[in-house]
Amino acid sequence: MLSLLSRWNTPQFLLLAMAFILPLVFSVWMVLLNNFVVEKAAFTGKEIGILQSLREVPGFLAFTAVYLLLFIKEQKLALLSLAVTAIGVAVTGFFPSAFGLYITTIIMSMGFHYFETVNQSLTLQWIKKDDTAHFMGKMLSAKSAASLLAFSSVWVLMKKFSWSYQSTYLLFGVLALVLTLLLAMSISQFETPTEQHKKLILKKKYWLFYALTFFSGARRQIFVVFAGFLMVEKFGYSVADISALFLINYVFNWLFAPAIGKIIGKVGERRTLVFEYVGLILLFVSYGLVESGKWAAILYVVDHLLFALAIAIKTYFQKIAEPKDVAASAGVSFSINHIAAVVIPALLGVVWLTNPSWVFFVGAGFASCSPILAWLVPNAPAQGMEWQFKVADENNQSAIKNAS
Repeated sequence: MLSLLSRWNTPQFLLLAMAFILPLVFSVWMVLLNNFVVEKAAFTGKEIGILQSLREVPGFLAFTAVYLLLFIKEQKLALLSLAVTAIGVAVTGFFPSAFGLYITTIIMSMGFHYFETVNQSLTLQWIKKDDTAHFMGKMLSAKSAASLLAFSSVWVLMKKFSWSYQSTYLLFGVLALVLTLLLAMSISQFETPTEQHKKLILKKKYWLFYALTFFSGARRQIFVVFAGFLMVEKFGYSVADISALFLINYVFNWLFAPAIGKIIGKVGERRTLVFEYVGLILLFVSYGLVESGKWAAILYVVDHLLFALAIAIKTYFQKIAEPKDVAASAGVSFSINHIAAVVIPALLGVVWLTNPSWVFFVGAGFASCSPILAWLVPNAPAQGMEWQFKVADENNQSAIKNAS
């Protein structure tokens, strides 16, 4: 028994356990949201756009996490943020109005985005570079297993036993809170290998990482906000239908995510990202043209699979970053990721009222910028080799200085 507990009392187990708990509760919030707001709060594209923009404000402010590290260690902040997320989801069903949903969403989102920021930082610090892509694949598999449990439970509870939205949100929120408290009481406090900066870090040499992160955030928001809403509003998908669709998505991730991580480690970040972005361009255009609910569902599954390849952005940064910059840069990257996220849902929510297809064509426009950026990622990223042609550019500058 002691040997089993000691085997579990590791940074790797903590990361995997937290990776399981977060989607267990957040997936319930997400899968119920579109039906809940339409059926109980009479939302249109305008209101859902505002709600999703508000949801991303804490993500935009994620850079402030580095200042909290002056008062609390990263591991404790991650667990506290996880608890706040659970509380936000637990109370969601009690406020079926626009204002109530805006407030509960902000509470949930504060916990969610602070957790994601700190969790990314801890992963890049605790896991060796050669193992990171594979380990992130394992984390994605753990997230998928939790999501599978959440979606299948929602389907059973609401389809077979006619549970209310309120009861379902409350059950999973309380369950996640209890699991988080148990984790906090049973796991040791682990140290990070390098003392982290406790200030904002924004460096010119990381510009390509920032640019990739910005466009990733813009594309992701269009998918997260409007692809699911398309299923409900245009094709009439029920809660059970959406849950089944999500189940398919996460079965694939659960089965193949570790392998995807290994492939990224072998193929490299550059090729992985180019493949992902070209695929996303085609998918967004297809979303704008689709007229069949079945074809829309197929696009949704393929779209979700491509997002697993975004691991490559994180492993690229781990390879080029100075170790002491990781925590501060994680917060900055989340803020950059959410710059567009704060504005896009509300603006495109208005566009949706005119023509939903235009929303996805805008997404294709954002996606088309990314292959160019991905092409600049070196075949072997490292400190001092953050982008293609950097060495040649530095040599040219040196030659100019010497000549003058």
